Amino acid sequence: MILATGQRGPGPSSPAAAGPTASAAGPDHGPGPATKVSIRNLTVHYGTFCAVRNVTLDIPANQVTAIIGPSGCGKSTVVRSLNRMTDLVPGARVSGEAIVDGQNILSPEVDVVDVRRRIGMVFQRPNPFPKSIYDNVAYGPRLHGVRGRALDEVVERALRGAALWDEVKDKLRQSALALSGGQQQRLCIARAMAVEPEVILMDEPASAIDPIGTLRIEELISHLRANYTIVIVTHNMQQASRVSDLTAFFTMGEDRAGYLVEFGPTVEIFTNPRNQLTEDYVSGRFG
Repeated sequence: MILATGQRGPGPSSPAAAGPTASAAGPDHGPGPATKVSIRNLTVHYGTFCAVRNVTLDIPANQVTAIIGPSGCGKSTVVRSLNRMTDLVPGARVSGEAIVDGQNILSPEVDVVDVRRRIGMVFQRPNPFPKSIYDNVAYGPRLHGVRGRALDEVVERALRGAALWDEVKDKLRQSALALSGGQQQRLCIARAMAVEPEVILMDEPASAIDPIGTLRIEELISHLRANYTIVIVTHNMQQASRVSDLTAFFTMGEDRAGYLVEFGPTVEIFTNPRNQLTEDYVSGRFG
């Protein structure tokens, strides 16, 4: 387990809690899965405001990593920076590194289009294009030159991967906007999968969906870990405990900058956290 503010003891107003620097590893659990995304000293400013500071975190391949914490602690900022969405925000500044396969994807020299192909993003609210179901999934592959029968195969494969094919195979030319909220979100996941990403980021993907749709999304996440590295931001701690292998807990310092408090196997974060702030949050004392 990785700690950001040391062992039990520091409270929200202590210097240790206000000084967000990631720190040492905890007990040795033996060899783990390979690291897919290695985040080092990630800091994001919006103008003069520091939204998140000095995040150091290794995200393992083919596992589900949940990011939890109170509103405003930088959870979404972290995942959006990995997809380079922060590039689109006026006044945003990102420093630090995010290494994927030996390449710092935050470097200004990196092809942003390629980053977004390799690291897909699914947002809080389903955002299908005002196009047909087929054209939604085909959009990315077409940009990369896929045509004809090959495109049909990509669309079917992505929809099957998102557990949506059987529900829409007979209405691929109908508007995606006619689907239910849960179906639309799975369509957005299929759209992300169609360009064969390595990592899929999900920013509260089920928060705007009914319980049945939420269950389908959670089942899908569990299935996708076999082929993708998944990072999910969630306010729902029960959801984090159900779907994730590892959990990162973030909170805010006195300056309102978000920082990483603790990171480790989900079962340990929820049953035996090492930091008092983590225990207070998962037990509902604040948040």
